[in-house]
Amino acid sequence: ERPLSARPQPNMAGAGRVWRVGALLLPPAWRLRAPGRAFSAAAGRAGSGGGGRLLLGAAFALGGSAGLCLAARQRLREHSAAELPAGSLQLTLYQYKTCPFCSKVRAFLDYHGLPYEIVEVNPIMRKEIKFSSYRKVPILLANAGSPLQLNDSSVIISAIKTYLISGRNSLEEIVSFYPPIKTVTEQGKEVVEYENKYWLMLDEKETKRVYPVKEVRVEEMKWRKWADDWLVHLISPNVYRTPKEALASFDYIVREGKFGTLEGLFAKYVGAVAMFFVSKRLKKRHQLRDDVREDLYEAVNEWVKAVGKNRLFMGGNQPNLADLAVYGVLRVMEGLEAFDDMMVHTNIQPWYQRMEEVIQKTGV
Repeated sequence: ERPLSARPQPNMAGAGRVWRVGALLLPPAWRLRAPGRAFSAAAGRAGSGGGGRLLLGAAFALGGSAGLCLAARQRLREHSAAELPAGSLQLTLYQYKTCPFCSKVRAFLDYHGLPYEIVEVNPIMRKEIKFSSYRKVPILLANAGSPLQLNDSSVIISAIKTYLISGRNSLEEIVSFYPPIKTVTEQGKEVVEYENKYWLMLDEKETKRVYPVKEVRVEEMKWRKWADDWLVHLISPNVYRTPKEALASFDYIVREGKFGTLEGLFAKYVGAVAMFFVSKRLKKRHQLRDDVREDLYEAVNEWVKAVGKNRLFMGGNQPNLADLAVYGVLRVMEGLEAFDDMMVHTNIQPWYQRMEEVIQKTGV
């Protein structure tokens, strides 16, 4: 989900770029640029062998829209607690900057004013996460007395939110409430899902405080799931819609991601062509219209309608987890043509601007 002053992370960062995240937020790119540029999130397979690996890595850097961030939670075994001192919540996020799932996590952490470090992962070699048997992002290393590794953006958000609200349980105990479940798809592919990942594990008193009426909790969970199951799948077909947009998307990935010089050149030009055709398969897989912009517009307006005219956010006067999820997913398109078109042809802009403002304010 998508950071400023550089500071190296001992041992676990590998060769990755690490930033200390501060409160400074830059003006949104879509306000500074004229319409005609936009961003992306890729998915699917992009071939095999060395070239295929590079293309697939670049696609992963854009987030993937086919469940690229699912995997089992595991305890950290090789990293001592001394690296992450006890006594406060210590967080390190391993990410691709342009991944919508990573962007969701960043939006959540920024809104809650939680300090964290970012390690940008090379999408080809992924040396930065060589300590983990789980080879996808986001990965959050968290220490609240003992080190833990959390995977899956929705599990990360639910677990950390529960920890912030509840003073009863350790983070390790909270994470155990989200067990990984292995399943096999119709295509015979083994995938990992999580029980309860949209639930906050609160007692009755805490639940009433956070969710005064049952419908509030149901609504939040519904739209968090919608962001994962539908909205994310609209990103790639829209940002790779035309050859020009595909090239702009890969130019963004290469500039913002961690690529070597030759890797970047190959990803930008060959990857743009490959992902243009992959986007057509994604459009068919998700049964989108010929003009995929229409699906994006419809989805965004559906969200705005659900928020309604009488609320600033779905959470009322402040964003809830659904607001943060939707904002995190849409934010990865900033600077690209699809984002500019969305701002012009939908009713999302007032809500989106409010989200930017409140995250900047609460992050200070």
